[in-house]
Amino acid sequence: MAESSKPEITIGIVAGEMSGDQLGAGLIRALRRHWPNARFIGIGGPAMIEAGCQSLFGIDRLSVMGLFAVLGRLRELLQIRKTLKQQLLQAEVDLFIGIDSPDFNLPLAGYFKRQGIKTVHYVSPTVWAWRQKRVFKIRRDVDLMLTLLPFEADFYQRFEVPVRFVGHPFASDIERHIDHERAKRYWGFAPAEQVVAVLPGSRGGELKYMGPLFLETMRLLAVMCPQVKFIVPLASAQRRQQFEQQLQQQDYDLPLQLVDGHAREVMAGADFVLATSGTVTLEAMLVNRPMVVAFRWGAITHAIFSPLVKNKYIALPNLLADAEIVPEFLQERAQPDVLAKTLFELMQDPERCKTMQAHFDELHEQLNLNASNQAAEAIAALWMADASSPGSQPHAG
Repeated sequence: MAESSKPEITIGIVAGEMSGDQLGAGLIRALRRHWPNARFIGIGGPAMIEAGCQSLFGIDRLSVMGLFAVLGRLRELLQIRKTLKQQLLQAEVDLFIGIDSPDFNLPLAGYFKRQGIKTVHYVSPTVWAWRQKRVFKIRRDVDLMLTLLPFEADFYQRFEVPVRFVGHPFASDIERHIDHERAKRYWGFAPAEQVVAVLPGSRGGELKYMGPLFLETMRLLAVMCPQVKFIVPLASAQRRQQFEQQLQQQDYDLPLQLVDGHAREVMAGADFVLATSGTVTLEAMLVNRPMVVAFRWGAITHAIFSPLVKNKYIALPNLLADAEIVPEFLQERAQPDVLAKTLFELMQDPERCKTMQAHFDELHEQLNLNASNQAAEAIAALWMADASSPGSQPHAG
């Protein structure tokens, strides 16, 4: 008889960014309902560690953006991956779950699949948008793809990849009708003040380009609307230091409040949002804040990769609606004067804001499926189907 301390199942789980850390923590808690004594080992951030994951490396060591940033740290990343393979095999993992970070996690999935270990990838890479031929490697290396967005599942089904749309955890976490005025008071703003939350990116590579762009946008908007106030949540101490250096270099005198973390709560208390394209635009949508979205990356990276991009939109609300319900600006179109003018016009147009927010509410309902539980159920079903197949001898009961 197995000892009571022996885990029912050992799960390798790797998240490469802070957004993945939150998803991983919710998934770990949901999986414990199926396997209370499960062991989780891999790479995670504070939330996953608190949920019970043994993290072998700091999550910040995987968070890189842009072609040259990756190339500059390629040796380190390859060494981390090599060590991770060894450690997870030594831990005798029964199942491997990669959360987002596809360039790091999908090769790991392929490796573990070849070792006879079941593999799951949680959060689809944007294979539907660019480099679509990756879907064939995914079909080979991944036993189950869990998507947060419905159109992603439709794409995988066309290529016969085992897939389940689980909804988005944020849609379950965020209440449908947030008390905006209360959130606004929490950050010290009067009801009549016009407040813009500015989110210049959670990664150093993003902030390098988006910080100066958004600072100049704020300067121009403050001229157009002298009563405007700005609040900027920064994802970490490193990002705050980077943004403060950019602010000093620009030498602007802006009505600006910096906040450590709490991006979602900051957006809930703002009247409008200026955001870098990414997961944060989904959160802005779910807290029902009118927004303008922009994105820039390095010119060489853009020249190399932009021809490979297939989708019409960059902002998640637009991708979900398959229509431009929020203004978005990419690369050379993302100019400070254009962004400031667009924001100012949105601030003067309450009917447009109401229409935008009505779309947001519909999309919120569509995504609210309790994703962590759905994902855990799909993973448990995959494992039990494998456990019941001839010749298998799983740890789990």
